[in-house]
Amino acid sequence: MLKQIEGSRAVAQAVALARPEVICAYPISPQTHIVEGLGELVKDGSLAPCEFVNVESEFAAMSVAIGASAAGARSYTATASQGLLFMAEAVYNASGLGLPIVMTVANRAIGAPINIWNDHSDSMSQRDCGWIQLFAETNQEAADLHLQAFKLGEELSMPVMVCMDGFILTHAVERVDLPTQAEVDAFLPPYEPRQVLDPAEPVSIGAMVGPEAFMEVRYIAHAKQTMALGRIPQIAAEFQARFGRDSGGLVRGYRLDGAKTVVVALGSVLGTLKDAVDVLRDDGVAVGVLGIGSFRPFPLAAVRAALEGAERVVVLEKSFSVGLGGVVSTDVRLALSGLVLHGHTVVAGLGGRAITQASLERMLRDAVAGRLGPITFLDLDWRIVERQLAREAAVRRSGPIAENLLRDLGHAGPDRS
Repeated sequence: MLKQIEGSRAVAQAVALARPEVICAYPISPQTHIVEGLGELVKDGSLAPCEFVNVESEFAAMSVAIGASAAGARSYTATASQGLLFMAEAVYNASGLGLPIVMTVANRAIGAPINIWNDHSDSMSQRDCGWIQLFAETNQEAADLHLQAFKLGEELSMPVMVCMDGFILTHAVERVDLPTQAEVDAFLPPYEPRQVLDPAEPVSIGAMVGPEAFMEVRYIAHAKQTMALGRIPQIAAEFQARFGRDSGGLVRGYRLDGAKTVVVALGSVLGTLKDAVDVLRDDGVAVGVLGIGSFRPFPLAAVRAALEGAERVVVLEKSFSVGLGGVVSTDVRLALSGLVLHGHTVVAGLGGRAITQASLERMLRDAVAGRLGPITFLDLDWRIVERQLAREAAVRRSGPIAENLLRDLGHAGPDRS
């Protein structure tokens, strides 16, 4: 059924179609509309049987999800930014216990300074926690990925994050095709847990493990991620065959035929990149786009196969590893190990900074012309950066960085130093 609907509400309805039995969440922007929508469906009886648990924190939300999943219930939660960091201990526990919880991460920057807008810092910070991480380009794909996530997670007994760009997707109203309950039931079988707490057959889950077996436990988590590399494209193909939409998968290329320069990215920025590439293609510039749908497990072989014909690869990052460079770039370089080509990292959109088509076109033209450095900060205001660095070099008590930068931009009061 086609609906003109906010992204968060579309995700809420898609999750409801998966028939979760326990939903637990703590509100944090920009994911709040998702769990509000689910709460309304539980309250009015549209989603039943399902228990909606109001908790006192994000840590409690993941803890409830762990308990519910271990008891045999299909479990769901959502979070963002500092909320994901607050539940980090429990996030690791969920994957270590092999519990197929599905969680939406409405991607948002991590402070300080406080910032509620979009980038990928939050989910990237948890890249080694053992969860599968799937990234959505559009609201249609975000809705579709949740249905695939429940199927994938429950087959492998692994938790899955579905990552969608906060505000850019969560609060955007678009046309989304939502399937019927019967269609989803035919695609997603009832939850049959691989492990469950049963009073009739008591077992311990999460007991202490010493040096004699801990490495093996972690390896099994890695082995399951490797298995997911095979199942993710298979489930995406099953979804397409049943619903007629190409959603999900490991990677997806755009205008890669004959592309000498390829830009790699995740999430909603792919749409703007495609528009920029179309303009350059019309000008005879051989560029293409590779979208990564699965960040964990990272599809090394698929990325290498897609990029091995390129002469230059630009990785567009919406996160940043301070003191090193790009996060995704490191994985892409590993995929391309041994190939001789030019590689560039472009950091963009941090804290919700607009990534415009014009800026992307200029960046790509610079890349093709050999003017792009190893690492570029797209549309960075070097004036206020250099002024702050000079201030810190000259004055010991130079004051708080963020407030100084805002003052230099004219967004704060007069300088009282």
